[in-house]
Amino acid sequence: MAHQIKAWALELGFAEARITRAVLPAEAETTLAAWLAEGCHGEMDYMARHGALRLRPTELVPGTLRVISLRMHYWPAEARQAEAILADGAKAYISRYALGRDYHKVIRNRLQKLAERISAADPAHQFRVFTDSAPLAEVALAAQAGMGWRGKHTLLINKQQGSLFFLGEILTNLPLPEDDSEPGHCGRCTRCIDICPTGAIVAPYKVDARRCISYLTIELKGVIPEPLRPLIGNRVYGCDDCQLACPWNRFAVPTAEADFAVRHGLDDSSLLELFGWDEATFQTRMAGSPIYRIGYAKWLSNLAIGLGNAPYAADIVAALQSRLNHADERVQESVRWALQRQLQAADRQ
Repeated sequence: MAHQIKAWALELGFAEARITRAVLPAEAETTLAAWLAEGCHGEMDYMARHGALRLRPTELVPGTLRVISLRMHYWPAEARQAEAILADGAKAYISRYALGRDYHKVIRNRLQKLAERISAADPAHQFRVFTDSAPLAEVALAAQAGMGWRGKHTLLINKQQGSLFFLGEILTNLPLPEDDSEPGHCGRCTRCIDICPTGAIVAPYKVDARRCISYLTIELKGVIPEPLRPLIGNRVYGCDDCQLACPWNRFAVPTAEADFAVRHGLDDSSLLELFGWDEATFQTRMAGSPIYRIGYAKWLSNLAIGLGNAPYAADIVAALQSRLNHADERVQESVRWALQRQLQAADRQ
């Protein structure tokens, strides 16, 4: 059955499936408790609310014996080179996982299909599927299943295919044979730590979300703290720097999934163009995208900070001035800051 599950997973577009027990080591709870106690989760209250439940699949879904961990590549081959966009201050950098359709729906649908095929083969099968959609320690479980190891940036790295993939899980009551884990292979490398624009990787294997650009541009409900704004650069939704720097991603595999293909030119758009969208345009073009969930005001606020970091241009100043009286205070604050930065840049010319 385990062999068949792995074959079915490949047929459904997953890169790999592996199986582990539904129990994590006790030290995982100690590490999580310390991280939460330091406030490293920021405003992600659900992290503290669920606490150790993340590490206890058998409590999340009673009767669970095994976790089937799966991964799916997301990096679109046709996307404009990430480094080129990051180097162009007038462009908007969007994390490459968000250039296409929302992965939650895509992966959850495939997980459900796989789980139903297992049920057809074994009517005793009981299951629940997840992909970043429940308090579940996905990386820890995938690492325990031998899918890779947790890198110093805390993401899962696969020795053969890098780290540019999504994770998903099937919690099952079937007593499937477990796969072996593998040791880590980061060695003395600190490239991900060294490259982080905001110093969010505060120690190997430890990220302070309050400094992480992905958290600041997606999860943080308020405006990005002023000291961190210049460090954001042109990253308006998420950040890939730690993965771009990782030497294991020279083996990364582009996605073959059509739903993750670039939409609306988001891999090579200017900050000014995106800032010019009205709310109706945002809702239309971002429908079905993971970006949609941050909302139009947060989108504008992030873009305004990017414009504040951009090289001076008169049309940027004009665009920012047009948003000075926006109804949302986050947008107002970001626009005021960006205008000040643009005018300071003009004085230096």
